[in-house]
Order: sequence, then C-alpha cells, then structure tokens
Amino acid sequence: MSIPKGSCVFVAKSVHAPPNLYMLRVRTAHAAEMGDITMIAPMIEPARLAMFDVVRARHPGDLDGRLRVSERVAKSDRVYSYQLQNRALWSATFEKPIFTLATRAAGSIVASYADSSFATDVSIDGDEGELFCITTMLLGHMTLVQKGNSTTATDGRGLVWRPGPSSRLLMSDNNARTNVFFKVADVEDALEHMLDERLRQPLEFGSNLDWGSGLAASLKRQLDFVMHEFQRQDGVASNPVALASLTDLLISLVLRGAPHNYVDRLDGGASGVVPAYIRRAEDFMRANGAEPIRMSQVAAAAGCSVRTLSHVFKHFRGNTLLGVLHSIRLELVRDDLVLGASGASVTTVARRYGFTNSSRFATAFRRRFGETPSQAARRSSRSSR
Repeated sequence: MSIPKGSCVFVAKSVHAPPNLYMLRVRTAHAAEMGDITMIAPMIEPARLAMFDVVRARHPGDLDGRLRVSERVAKSDRVYSYQLQNRALWSATFEKPIFTLATRAAGSIVASYADSSFATDVSIDGDEGELFCITTMLLGHMTLVQKGNSTTATDGRGLVWRPGPSSRLLMSDNNARTNVFFKVADVEDALEHMLDERLRQPLEFGSNLDWGSGLAASLKRQLDFVMHEFQRQDGVASNPVALASLTDLLISLVLRGAPHNYVDRLDGGASGVVPAYIRRAEDFMRANGAEPIRMSQVAAAAGCSVRTLSHVFKHFRGNTLLGVLHSIRLELVRDDLVLGASGASVTTVARRYGFTNSSRFATAFRRRFGETPSQAARRSSRSSR
C-alpha cells in the first residue's frame, strides 16, 4: 500500500491499552526520518461524551483555531494556541483524531475532558482568567509554566491554577486529562465567608496537588464524581439544587486541601474564625425578633442552606438555630424592659417576642440573666427617676 507523502495512517490496534483507550501504531511517509510512532489515542468512548460539546482535530493545522474553554461561564478574551512539538508531524494527516476537547457547563462549573496523541505545546494569552482550573491526569503528564515556575501533573499529582497571560502547558505524548473549572469570584467569596472578612489580596494557589494525602485525596474523589455525573443526562449537573450543594463542597475542599496564600489563616483560625453565615443569621433574627420567623428565612438571609447553617451554629455556638433564636428573643425582651421606652407591662413585652407562657418565660429569663423580668423592669423604673 502506498502512503501519500506527509500523511499518517493507523495500521494496528492493541488490546493492552488502558480501558477505553486505543493503542495505535502509525507509519508516515517520513519513516526514514521518524520511523514507526506508537501512540495511544486516548479517546473516551463517544457515548460518554453525549452531554458534552466536543471538538476533534485530525490534522495539526486544525489546532491553530482559538479554543476558549471558559467562554461559556465567563466573558473572556483568552486564546489557547496549540502546536505539536514534533515538527515532522506538522504536515501529517490522520484518519482518526489526534486531539479531543469535550466541555460541559452546568451552574458555575465547567468540566472538560481532553486528550492529545502527540506532545503538544499550549500557550495562553489574553486577559486574566476569571476561573480556577483543577487538572487531573488520566494518562501521561503535563507541565504548567507560569510566572517563571514549572509544576508537573502526573497520575499521583494534580494542578490547581488560574489560566492567564503568558501561561504555557507542555503535554506529553499519549496524554489524557480532565479539568474542572470554578469561578474565581465564587471561590474568593467562600474564602471570605470562612475568614469572616474581605480579602486584602487576590487568592493565589500553589499549583501542586498531592492526590495521595489529606483533603486533596477527598477532593480528587469528588472531582472524579463530577466527571462521571457530567456524563449523565439525569445526573447532578441537571439538578440545580444538588449541583449547588456539590459546588459548595468542592470549593470548600479546594480551599482546605490545596496550598494557597491564605491557608495559614484558615489553619491558624480554624477553631476561632466565626463564619459570616452566623453573623448574617444573628443580625436577621435580631432585626426581626418580633416577627414570625422560619428557619428557611434565616438561612436565606445568611446565604446558605438550613443544613449548613444548623451545622455551623452547632459547631461555633454550641446550640441549635431555634435555641439561638430563643436566646436572641430573650435578649430583646430584656433590652425593652431595661430601657422601658414603651412603658408596656412585662407580659405585653414578652408576648411581643413570642413568649406566651408566663411561667416558662420567667424561668428561662432568670436562667439566662440571673434576675426575674420584673426585677429588670424595676431597674429601668429606678434609673428613670
């Protein structure tokens, strides 16, 4: 069989490749220069990409196009330029794809699968990225070069990074990887809630993730779960409520399991930092103590779920949401009695804040403040003379 000059054909398939990956031997018309090239075309089964937007390239020239992975969730002028490292392949043509990029966006997450049959140099230019990316290698390795530093991802180590100007990715031959993207604003907002203060500097990660230890190992399992669910039509990606909870979990694991410039603050204040959820919830309960309040309203004001709010109150306040609301209403009654601004009776003030049983109210008040409601009211009367 004659082979057109500059072209490549697949002539063999091996059953010894990893699951869902194909081992192919390629012969080119430049065999004298290059010889046989054994490559793994690491293409995931097409059926698993039915929910993804898929781009495939069979010719190196097809890689010259502009691929904006993040464009679906964030406005971006970033340009990803792909170039094969082996110049002898630049004019080759292949019967099957040498590059695949599959992406799916849901909520504030973008999940992508990518494979490259040949070593590839990817340069990123344009604006500062509005997404953080977490890369997991399925096959081969990839080196990130950013700000003069290089970090290599392998099967045991991942990357957490922010695509931006002057970033480079060096892909090995026979390369397959997944990427999960999160909005920078979402991650920084979650960090501010954990610290209960505004960030003075942008959040910067340390790139390297050791999948074998600590919360990074937990994060890896959840990322694998994300990629599996995004393949399904009726999975988490299609359920906004479930997806929101999963996103919160992932972001929390990223902030707790990955190295970054605020990790010491989180670790050092883990037992003492009160989440902003608590402050917002307590402010809402104080402002509306005389009104009917449901826990779902408190959670909405705090900006989290009832379950999350219940957990943080139990952890940081040692009490339930209803217990805290009860304490706040007792404080509001006491403030009204001590100030004596309204001149209302103890019973009237108590009922204003939902205490309808006088005996139980008096017992709870004395246990909380060490005096009876009547004593608090008399102190107000004496101070006003």
